[in-house]
Amino acid sequence: MTAQDSATARTSIAVDEPRTTSAAPDPATASRQGALLAGLGVIAFSLTFPATAWGLESFGPWSLVAVRSLLAGLIAGAFLLVGRVPLPERRHWAGLAVVAAGTVVGFPLLTTLALQTSTTSHAAVVVGLLPLTTAALSALRTGRRPSRAFWAAALAGAGVVVAFTVQQSGGALSTGDLYLFGALLICAAGYTEGGRLARVMPGWQVIGWALILTLPLAVLGSAVALAAEPVHLNAHGVLGVLWVAAGSQFFGLYVWYRGMAAIGVPRASQLQLAQPLLTLVWAVLLLGEHLSPAAPLAAAGVLVCIAVTQRAAA
Repeated sequence: MTAQDSATARTSIAVDEPRTTSAAPDPATASRQGALLAGLGVIAFSLTFPATAWGLESFGPWSLVAVRSLLAGLIAGAFLLVGRVPLPERRHWAGLAVVAAGTVVGFPLLTTLALQTSTTSHAAVVVGLLPLTTAALSALRTGRRPSRAFWAAALAGAGVVVAFTVQQSGGALSTGDLYLFGALLICAAGYTEGGRLARVMPGWQVIGWALILTLPLAVLGSAVALAAEPVHLNAHGVLGVLWVAAGSQFFGLYVWYRGMAAIGVPRASQLQLAQPLLTLVWAVLLLGEHLSPAAPLAAAGVLVCIAVTQRAAA
């Protein structure tokens, strides 16, 4: 082969190579997909309080939480078994324990106890503060500091949601408020750790292994609680416990952790500013609670704050 032929061959390879090399993922597309997944998680979470209120029609609070965790753990175990997923590395188990304590045990138990004395409208104040708390814990845990514009919009959004939910509940504090604030802190820790783990393993495996960790406790808790608390099955109660187990506990956290891994914990957490308002809509449609005329104004304010946080954190 002559020098001219070699040069021609090299030129042909250089020209043809981009045609055979797969294109790198578009960051903008990946960001939109991550936001969509996190948004689906928010929609699933927004139904949790109304579904819990339905579940309490059939189960006691301890029975509801135990059965919820048991059913979700069985679903997770089936997925992990069918997928032949290997055990996580030893260094990830501590993080999975935090996820389990926050999102599988702590938040469901504390909010269920709170909903015995609080309406879904009043309990929504927890979710109104959850995005800000999650972003703050994430900054402490990872060392990443979002911009001042992000924090300003996050604080404004939290303020709008808190003001609206307090106004919706008449400004009164119920005896379940201690449960609600405890749920806020422990859930934010679970979200932060789960978002970190979802960067090194699929989101469904994060929540799947967290559920497996609590499965023995769920089995024991179900046996004890069902024997101690009366059960009166009806359609609402069955639908409620099925949703909080399959919809909120498994599917919702699966898409939520995938979304957080794609767009980051601070940015994803601010999408939850819309969750209290969605919960209030479900409370009106499913539970017959009354919605304040201020809801459209609060919704508009929240949407503006979400848009600013997404732009600032992008």
